[in-house]
Amino acid sequence: MPAPTLTTARLVLRQLRLDDAAALFPVLSDPAVMTWWSSGPHQSLAETEDYVAYNAIEGRDYQCWAITLAGHDDALGWVILIDGKPDVKEIGYILHRRHWGTGIGREAVGRVIDYGFEELGLRRIFADTDPENSGSIVLLERLGFQREGRLRGEWETHIGVRDSLIFGLLRDEWTMEK
Repeated sequence: MPAPTLTTARLVLRQLRLDDAAALFPVLSDPAVMTWWSSGPHQSLAETEDYVAYNAIEGRDYQCWAITLAGHDDALGWVILIDGKPDVKEIGYILHRRHWGTGIGREAVGRVIDYGFEELGLRRIFADTDPENSGSIVLLERLGFQREGRLRGEWETHIGVRDSLIFGLLRDEWTMEK
């Protein structure tokens, strides 16, 4: 099932598409953006095309939305909901560095959380982030997520073996301003 189009005052979140690769190459090739990602910065547009093609496949165990500004179709990043246990999903996100600190990440992730709780009937959404990823930690805390635990040596990434912080949000805790 494709990700349904979701909107906010400034954004349109739509199904990630193969043709988003060119717009996302500057995001996925930026060392600052990719520091805390599970893989390193992309070295070529072809690498990004393959990565986007994989994440744009419909009918898998996730839904992936391209983040776009209303009136513009260029992808600035994405938000993904990954299936977990019944009524539980993991949320992930990436955003072009020029949009950090503008509230776009909070708006986009918040809208997908709304969708998860209100339309999918989820009871819990969680996120997994590196303990040194202060930007992601701040975003999650501003959205009402609570730190639930630390998994030591959880991920082997391009920067080595890393711990993981798990943040969770329950439907009854969600208070995003509408």
